[in-house]
Amino acid sequence: MNKTLSLKQEIAYAAGMIGWSTMTNIIIVMLPFFYLPPSNAGLPPLVPQLVLFGAFNILSIIAASGRLVDAIYDPFIAAKSDASTSKNGRRMPFMKWAIIPSMLFCGLVFYPIQKTESLHNAWWLTITLCLFFISVTTYIIPYNALLAEVTNTPRQKVKLSSYQQVGFVIGIILSACTNNFADLVQHNFQVVNRSEAVQTAIWGLCILSGLVMLLPVFFINEKEFSIAKPTHVPLWPAIKNTFKNSNFKYYLISDFAFYTALSIISSGLLFFCTVLLGLPESEGGKFMGAMVFASLAFYPVVNFGSAKIGKKPFVLLAFAVLCLIFVTIFSLGKLPFAPHTQIYMLVLSASFPLAALGILPTAILADIAQKDTLETGENHEGMFFAVKYLFVKLGQTLGIAIFAMLTIYGKDPGHDYGLRLNGVVGFGLCLIALLVFSRFKEER
Repeated sequence: MNKTLSLKQEIAYAAGMIGWSTMTNIIIVMLPFFYLPPSNAGLPPLVPQLVLFGAFNILSIIAASGRLVDAIYDPFIAAKSDASTSKNGRRMPFMKWAIIPSMLFCGLVFYPIQKTESLHNAWWLTITLCLFFISVTTYIIPYNALLAEVTNTPRQKVKLSSYQQVGFVIGIILSACTNNFADLVQHNFQVVNRSEAVQTAIWGLCILSGLVMLLPVFFINEKEFSIAKPTHVPLWPAIKNTFKNSNFKYYLISDFAFYTALSIISSGLLFFCTVLLGLPESEGGKFMGAMVFASLAFYPVVNFGSAKIGKKPFVLLAFAVLCLIFVTIFSLGKLPFAPHTQIYMLVLSASFPLAALGILPTAILADIAQKDTLETGENHEGMFFAVKYLFVKLGQTLGIAIFAMLTIYGKDPGHDYGLRLNGVVGFGLCLIALLVFSRFKEER
């Protein structure tokens, strides 16, 4: 049996998640707010609100095109990583060289060519988004494939997934606090222009992200822990092999629906606070932080409970709770409670699904990949994670696109029906996820 990671190395591995989670969530949280802000945000709109085919605005099409390029690239980098014969391991060399481009292009996404509404900004955003997604994917796919290779038992997978999820939610908090950091920039450095303060805050977060993404590279010698051999299955057959696994298909569809719904919540959080509830935009980070810290209380429950009764019941319960949360989003601002009470009810209710759906799916997929390796004799864990993250990204993209598309029907105070429609769409997605994952066959 190969060596297992020490606690220090497990923390270093999880730290890598903080970095790429922060940057990808900055895109999800800040992109609609920065380029198509509500009228009370103090920011100028930067791309025209043009509508194509009666439903799609420019921002939704840009987000989709960036992820489409990324989707094509995903299996390519997975195949390269799976087949790598580098003396430093199959994963780490890709991760190391992806860090600086990821930082650079994440920052440049928020540096439009013109400071007013312009089609030039739309083209700039398309190019920088594509380059960011390609860069960060070169880190993410090998990073996630490592989990199946440096853990030996299902319990170890759940444990490392838990640490990984802590890193992920820290990234969510940091990205949600972008406006809070912008407030500090304006206050301490006398920056008058709000857009410049937001850009400075984002650059700071990008630099922090790059530094923590280096920690797995420095602290984990891949060759000491992974005994996996390079795979010899060509790219397209390797992709098709993953879809032959029926459990993986059920997993994939439910995961796609979940990340689409989660992206709708993340994209809309600042709008829900400022438009539906009339609260300051800086409150968004506080609410996200409350949700994440509350979710930590459920980590032991999810860890020990899934070991006793299985992972599937927890995943199904989480989807059911999310269905109720999206029903609440439709009614935000109209409930018989104070605005702060309404938002805290929402985010605290979301803490259990955040814990369960953060920890368990990665461990479930690692089990699927490891079982497939034992049955086929081919180590293509990277391809399983590539296909998963292809669908995660497509889900995130669809979530941003749906949110941006629905803003056509109202995103401002007094004209907010488009924001409320996100609750209806999110409910439908979580219901689909629940029904599909109910067919998943868990082996105990």
